[in-house]
Amino acid sequence: MKANVAQLAEIWIFASLNSTELERLQEHTAIRTYRQGEVVMYEGDRIPEKLYTLAIGSLRVTKIGAAGKETILRTLSAGDIFAAPALLGNGIAPATVTAETDSQVLTTDREVLLAAIGENPEIALRILTVFNQRLQLLHQTVHGLVSERAIVRLARFIHYFCSEQSTQVVENRVALTKRFSYYQIARSIGITYEECVRLFKKLKPVLAYSRGGKIIVLDWERLGAIASGEEID
Repeated sequence: MKANVAQLAEIWIFASLNSTELERLQEHTAIRTYRQGEVVMYEGDRIPEKLYTLAIGSLRVTKIGAAGKETILRTLSAGDIFAAPALLGNGIAPATVTAETDSQVLTTDREVLLAAIGENPEIALRILTVFNQRLQLLHQTVHGLVSERAIVRLARFIHYFCSEQSTQVVENRVALTKRFSYYQIARSIGITYEECVRLFKKLKPVLAYSRGGKIIVLDWERLGAIASGEEID
């Protein structure tokens, strides 16, 4: 199934294209549906030369370490692009991508995308902006794993998703729209499940965690302070 023009227009990197350009691009796109828990690609897979974009749903990107431990690198939301090596590298999937919810992945042929970039270079700038943000986040994550305390990494994780992903106001407090299990958070910041539970208990004046992975920020200023490295009593 091909994407429609409205779906393409909602993708940030294509926001500068006019309707004619979107229609031309549309002919070389495809949409595939993945059920919750279904693997989109495995780490090490050879993947076709395409731009991969999440159109609907949520995807989890994970990597298995030498000791066999799974680490969650990031969670993708609608509009996010992924699998950069298919577009710019060796065509080998650098991580495993799994559907957290029923999802739709939109692909665009590389050669057609390059032609579109030739006519509208802003597409390339937007793609580079996304990948640069990913590199910066990766640098911060690696630095944090080496030098920062676990409670700081947890606060930064929550602070980041509150700032970058959708939130809602619940009783005058900020609540993450996306749900995170203790397991997901622990694997994302390099700690054990048990330590994650303990840290949330320690942060009770700052964060509220309820069954199903719902997180509410009780004290935004304090969360930001802890994320910046401030000591907590």
